[in-house]
Amino acid sequence: MSALTEAQKAATIVISLGSETAAQVYKFLSEEEIEKLTYEIAKIQKLGSEDVEAILSDFYSLCLTQKVVTEGGVNYARTVLEKAFGAQVAASLLERVTRSLKTKAFEFIRKADYKNLMTTIQNENPQTIALVLSYARSDQASTIIAELPKDVRIEVVERIAKMDRTSPEIVNQVEKVLERKFASMVSTDFMEVGGINYIADVMNHIDRSSEKYIFDELYKRDAKLADEIRKKMFIFEDIVLLDSMAIQSFLREIDSKDLVVALKGANQEVADIIFQNMSQRMGETVRSDMEYLHNVRMRDVEEAQQRIVAVIRKLEEEGEIIISKGGKDEFID
Repeated sequence: MSALTEAQKAATIVISLGSETAAQVYKFLSEEEIEKLTYEIAKIQKLGSEDVEAILSDFYSLCLTQKVVTEGGVNYARTVLEKAFGAQVAASLLERVTRSLKTKAFEFIRKADYKNLMTTIQNENPQTIALVLSYARSDQASTIIAELPKDVRIEVVERIAKMDRTSPEIVNQVEKVLERKFASMVSTDFMEVGGINYIADVMNHIDRSSEKYIFDELYKRDAKLADEIRKKMFIFEDIVLLDSMAIQSFLREIDSKDLVVALKGANQEVADIIFQNMSQRMGETVRSDMEYLHNVRMRDVEEAQQRIVAVIRKLEEEGEIIISKGGKDEFID
């Protein structure tokens, strides 16, 4: 079951409901959600009874968790769940449900055009901008952060990184200030927003010149915080951390023109490990193209490197490769 994606698990649950009940569920979904779910349902051929049972059991646990969180708050839910499942399972369920509840708030932000969102929040104070961007998609947040004034940019990144939990009351105040109508807030005691993992994802999407500026400034203000964010990121130079299979996988997926431009500005260590994982013929072709490539702008190099990183991160999200950035990985039998 661990090999199944969340979308595949959702499809399995809908299949288990039967066609009539599934049709009722579809009424509550967006067109995009229906399209994704239908695609996954169509792809599923056969699942073992044990897998289906495990998926349904997990879904039931999450439903129960959301019910006790909504009715009694986080602390009450933690007490109930620890008694029912034990501390470790309770913590995992709460984390997943909290993340799910977060995505229901500020839904308009994730669907909004970034320009409209930028217009709405650009004159707000850095704390408010940080809170709003914590609910945005990481690609939206990265684009907006890159367009903020430089002094505001650093403060917003710092505030998102240090953000842990925000009360629904504060979120409601921000909603009123922005004069937007949102879905009713769930009655949780606190909801997790922002944090190191989120801002690292944002920084992974931001252009490299803005990334460099932000980190240079952030290191001056809080070197420890900057290091924590940096450790969670994956940048072009981190290709040296990938194993041979991962490098060969992304080389098959990227545009050869991007590779040639990216290598023009790559350090020797990165270039060496990439060439080591090419066929002799491909290596000769790339080296030849590099020799004939002149007067390349640094901006073009950075953009090509960023597109390659995007492919690597996509492969990781799809489970095709594993990115290890130090420490020992834990494996489950």
